[in-house]
Amino acid sequence: MTLLGPLGFTAPWLLLGLLALPVLWVILRAVPPAPIRRLFPGVVLLLGLRDEDQVTDRTPWWLLLLRMLAVAAVIVGLAGPVLNPEEDGQVAGSGPLLVVMDASWASARDWRAEQMALESLLARAERESRPVALLRLTAPEPVQFQQAAVLRARLTGLRPEPWQPDEPQIATALDLLPESGFDSYWMSDGLDRDSRAPLLAALEQRGDLTVFESPRSLYALHPARFEEGHVRLTARRLRAGPETEVQILGHGLDPAGNPAVLVRAPLTFAGDATEAELDLSLPAELRARITRFEVEGARSAGAVTLPDDSLRRREVALIAGSENREGLELLSPLHYLHRALEADADILEGALSDVLPANPDVIVLADVATLSPAEAQGVTDWLDQGGTLLRFAGPRLAGSDVSRETEDPLMPVRLRAGGRSVGGAMSWGEPKTLAPFPEDSPFAGLAIPEDVTVTSQVMAQPDPTLASRVIAQLTDGTPLVTRKRVGQGQVVLVHVTANAEWSTLPLSGLFVQMLERLAISAMPATPAPEDLAGTVWQPVRVLDAFGAVGDAGTLPGVAGEDLLAAALGPDLRPGLYQGEDRSLARNVVTQETVLEPMMWPDSVPVEGLSRPQETPLSGWLLALAIALLLADVVASLALSGRLRGARAAMVLLLALAVAPVQGRAQEATPEADDFARAATAEVTLAHVLTGDPRLDEVAGAGLRGLTQTLFFRTSVEPAEPMGVDLERDELAFFPLLYWPVTPSQPQPSAEAYAKLNEYLRSGGMILFDTRDADVAGFGAASPEGRKLRELAAPLDIPPLEPVPQDHVLTRTFYLLQDFPGRYNSRDVWVEAAPPDAELIEGMPFRNLNDNVTPVVIGGNDWASAWAVEENGAPMVRIGSGFAGERQREIAYRFGVNLVMHVLTGNYKSDQVHVPALLDRLGQ
Repeated sequence: MTLLGPLGFTAPWLLLGLLALPVLWVILRAVPPAPIRRLFPGVVLLLGLRDEDQVTDRTPWWLLLLRMLAVAAVIVGLAGPVLNPEEDGQVAGSGPLLVVMDASWASARDWRAEQMALESLLARAERESRPVALLRLTAPEPVQFQQAAVLRARLTGLRPEPWQPDEPQIATALDLLPESGFDSYWMSDGLDRDSRAPLLAALEQRGDLTVFESPRSLYALHPARFEEGHVRLTARRLRAGPETEVQILGHGLDPAGNPAVLVRAPLTFAGDATEAELDLSLPAELRARITRFEVEGARSAGAVTLPDDSLRRREVALIAGSENREGLELLSPLHYLHRALEADADILEGALSDVLPANPDVIVLADVATLSPAEAQGVTDWLDQGGTLLRFAGPRLAGSDVSRETEDPLMPVRLRAGGRSVGGAMSWGEPKTLAPFPEDSPFAGLAIPEDVTVTSQVMAQPDPTLASRVIAQLTDGTPLVTRKRVGQGQVVLVHVTANAEWSTLPLSGLFVQMLERLAISAMPATPAPEDLAGTVWQPVRVLDAFGAVGDAGTLPGVAGEDLLAAALGPDLRPGLYQGEDRSLARNVVTQETVLEPMMWPDSVPVEGLSRPQETPLSGWLLALAIALLLADVVASLALSGRLRGARAAMVLLLALAVAPVQGRAQEATPEADDFARAATAEVTLAHVLTGDPRLDEVAGAGLRGLTQTLFFRTSVEPAEPMGVDLERDELAFFPLLYWPVTPSQPQPSAEAYAKLNEYLRSGGMILFDTRDADVAGFGAASPEGRKLRELAAPLDIPPLEPVPQDHVLTRTFYLLQDFPGRYNSRDVWVEAAPPDAELIEGMPFRNLNDNVTPVVIGGNDWASAWAVEENGAPMVRIGSGFAGERQREIAYRFGVNLVMHVLTGNYKSDQVHVPALLDRLGQ
């Protein structure tokens, strides 16, 4: 390709035709324009005369220029001009070309730029007739060189994967490389990996190699940790740079159950720093709602972290060694524990054998000395799974023989007999105060009030391991709180009572903060892979490479030993996995992840992805030439006097008709036309096709029964109902969509959700039916209810409320109090009334004009109650005898009210209907 500045030409020799333009100018200049003809009888007298001197009238210069421009546009257009062409050095050689793509989570942030660069490369290879093959390292497939046009057609389907190439995948890619020579083009994600070296050497041996990677910064977010009463987030960036601030977002469900950004906080990278930390002080209720943290705008799975059980609201079991004496609440061993924990934890009470099966996060034993062998074994097994046992001292423990001669497995230290009393009537000493907490203590950083004193305590036996187990002590150096690890869990002993008998600690705010650090902040330790052997973990939500969270669908379970140890890949996707009694998050970035930029050898050219897009100009120039030639025709006719009146208009219209028009007309297919005619001939009800043949059949039969009822009882004469495909069909034709919900139906695409939201905003109504009122009612207690939340999350749905007694649905055609279907549940939800909708004195209902609900949600399986066979017989049996048929009749009436509400709005809320409604209500 010959380059002239930003222009390139695929056939530059055709530009030699421009040299003929001056000659063409002279020739056209000498040709006179066509003469103007006039009928004049006197011309007969001139016949036979000959004028020896002939003078040629010249063509106007502007018409000649127009013609020259048209010819020049044709010549340049045929020469194959390209704007911003690739330089010859960027795609060296003329043989096969292999495009290698990391296609990892780190590639997602610049995936659009990679696609544009790949499009430009394939366009160049297509012009030069070079065969091209594509090799994605995250999903290697056999290398097959083929025409570039074939690969260009597949570009829209290329997606990065939410993992990075590991050594087995690189080894597979090496085995798939052809032995013959070829040039390579490597689209790198910019991350350094040891596995790159053998592949790099193999590609350099087979031909020229060019690397393309983005210079933009890459951000990664480590899993959230709960430390010292805060949610701690650590972020990294790939390259050090100036001080930069990014926004950390915490996504979750608001109190109404709708997805929302619950937390937004800035995180600042210091100059030349690659790591930054952010501490968030969040209430327990808010922490439990958060489903993911992300770096705003990063568009990468590495910049998203999914929390598991570490941030949820804790379950704490409280068990006392004795009841409070004489009913004095303040002397109860559990009174202060209740007050300190009730705001941030779910409290369980009962016998130890009763609470262990509930698998609480923390068990608090207040002055409980001896456990039965069965209880001790149960607590030990529970500790091995990551529980926290928090024990408080007291008279019972001080007077027992527990952990005296030998250390009890459920005590952190050995104890001296009797304990110690200071500052009392029988003691010479003063009450002791607390020493500052050491840096490695979970209480580090807490302020100690001066009025917190200790008068009695149980004493720990001196031991070589004692110093390492003390996490709080008094000013005289005696332990106040000790701790040791047991399996995946821990045992903590507070050497004073849980009430105010031995110290003033329970009366202070420090007591609440210490419990927050010990009990509420207690995180189950991440189990070792071998501890999960033999278990199966089911994926609940998974991440794609762009950081979007989706439903796991029918993905198979993962073996417990692979969940934490195996590398991410097609069989182990990043996401949230559910076990028998807890959930574990497998994030793309772990606490051990380190981001290092790739340092390529000097022999490998490295270029950025940001470059002007190649733009062929041939079509534009040839279109310009045609337009100029049409203008020349019009100008020539005008100069010859032949362009007047209607002829001029006709020529202009013809020119406009044949002139090229940029853009594409949207041609309607015959199938779409037939669908539109069928849907708009009459009022037509529709149901969403779920992919379940039996359910779709019942839904269609249900709307058929409702259509017949409307035909015979109202002035509405609907056509036969239709099933709609959300991905393909237009929704605007239907006033009502019936959407039965199944756990297995696929999630609509973004385009389908755009159509659904436009449908709701333009006045359509969707009736969501979970069909589970017999077991769960409306909500997330059933698989259908959980699927409904996922389906409805992207929809623009207003706040909802249960159908109030004065809602217009209760009187649009029939006066109703219940809305049964196959099942009879009152849990039917509609759009909530506006805040200013008040009941006016003398009115039986509020004025709710112009507030038509866009959705109705319930689980009564209305389609089954409406469904009829082709002969008109009911398809599904409802109840038994007269009661069942009465329920079916009320279901039909609800359907009539629903359709009339869609068609007439809140017409029956007008005050003009008040007398008639009052009369009927009185009857």
